[in-house]
Amino acid sequence: MLVFDKGVPIAKYDVSTSKFGIGDRPGSFATPLGSMEIAQKIGGGQPSGMKFHGRRPTGEIVAPDAPGRDPIVSRILWLRGLQFQNARAFSRGIYIHGTAEESKIGVPASYGCIRMRSRDVIQLYDILGLGARVEVTMDPLPKPVTETRTLEANAAAKPTTPAQPAAGAADAPSARTPSSPIVGALPPPHQG
Repeated sequence: MLVFDKGVPIAKYDVSTSKFGIGDRPGSFATPLGSMEIAQKIGGGQPSGMKFHGRRPTGEIVAPDAPGRDPIVSRILWLRGLQFQNARAFSRGIYIHGTAEESKIGVPASYGCIRMRSRDVIQLYDILGLGARVEVTMDPLPKPVTETRTLEANAAAKPTTPAQPAAGAADAPSARTPSSPIVGALPPPHQG
């Protein structure tokens, strides 16, 4: 995943998409393709590893790679589809979220959602607002991507304002298979 601020990449994350391929059929557990937006943000202020059930914090902290554990943790960015091909994303509960199975980041492992390490999804949650666009595509990332600034460097450059993504893209893991889509986040609509 790449996140851009005014066209400059500021963060890069490994992600995982569905082990069941791509699509938006109910019950398919597939990751939908196309344009979506962040419809709801859940979990702000919760500690890293907080387990969610029914989008509510349970009070249990799950350590990364805890044996036999695969809950949603840390943060949830709930996606709403903007096209016919992903119109069911919101009702299916398709999220960008933290996973306790961090060792599986980089390979298709989810049940339709886009999984991230807890530290990464917390950073992403803090920089993306409601309405931020998310693109999931089989196309390669835009080229050239020559320099990636870190979130810390961006914050140092603009200490009084948080980074607002002007465009973004998320790449499924470098070891992605043809059924592993690329995910991208675009800027939220201009709030005049």
